[in-house]
Amino acid sequence: MTGSPPPRRRSNRCSPIGRAISRSRTSTANHALEAYLRDARARVDAALEQWGARAGTWWRDPLPEAIRYSLLSAGKRLRATLVFASAEAVAASGGDGGKRPGLAEVAAAVEVVHAYSLVHDDLPCMDNDDLRRGRPTTHRAFDVRTATVAGYHMVALGARVLDAGMAALALDMSCRRAIALELFRAAGGGGMIGGQALDLRAEGRRVPPAELEGVHRRKTGALIAAACVIGGLAAGAPAATCEALRAYGADVGLAFQIYDDVLDATAPSERGKTTFVTLLGVGGARAEAERLAARAVDRLRQAALVSPTLAELAHYIVTRPN
Repeated sequence: MTGSPPPRRRSNRCSPIGRAISRSRTSTANHALEAYLRDARARVDAALEQWGARAGTWWRDPLPEAIRYSLLSAGKRLRATLVFASAEAVAASGGDGGKRPGLAEVAAAVEVVHAYSLVHDDLPCMDNDDLRRGRPTTHRAFDVRTATVAGYHMVALGARVLDAGMAALALDMSCRRAIALELFRAAGGGGMIGGQALDLRAEGRRVPPAELEGVHRRKTGALIAAACVIGGLAAGAPAATCEALRAYGADVGLAFQIYDDVLDATAPSERGKTTFVTLLGVGGARAEAERLAARAVDRLRQAALVSPTLAELAHYIVTRPN
């Protein structure tokens, strides 16, 4: 039996007009995220400037300047941005809001702790790096002893900045305790410091994938996950929402490190370190980073936590130019 052929479906995705619309939407989303990142950076940099100025001056001592130099580097402020975005996601779900006074200082405290870790990671006895973000590392701009002491000072400074932010937010004591524990656990043996110790132990040998993942879930991922949870706690998120934010942050944190390895793939391997690219190849590492970013967003959906900004940040982490 013959009949007329079925009508052809029109697909915007395949047509030139459809592709133009898709590009326009992508461009609009990119511009919106770029504006969000700029605003987040401006907010946290203002707090860092204020607290950096309080480092004081000591006669003929370069320490205060070394602290300011380390705090006000040209970083992305990704962790602070995740504090803001997570708080705003909770606000959209009925929480207390993402732009309350004091939140910028809470976000800045996360960046202070991150900055301290970079100063110490760069030291000759650790990763022995001369440049970071296109300028001399702190121990090169000053000296090793000054950089070491500046890092110690920033740990204490992070606690002060965090306390001031939580006071301005008028958080109750149980919430303040939870936020402080979240930050400093992520910085300790179960997080950044533990990850750095494992990373140093892995030098000069080929590390299996599961071990490498464990290193970077601690060294990079722990503080990123903590930033998401801290934003949620500051906005009054319930425990289930905080755990969804933690799972999201853990996945985007690992994706961030894997994509860093992709971006660094053309550079020579340093000190015999295994990277995700040496294990998976550039294509495999990129695919794994993208898989983790997609899973991170799915975790939010499963928790009914709708946040276009967090979704866009996950995409940005695995598509950024540097």
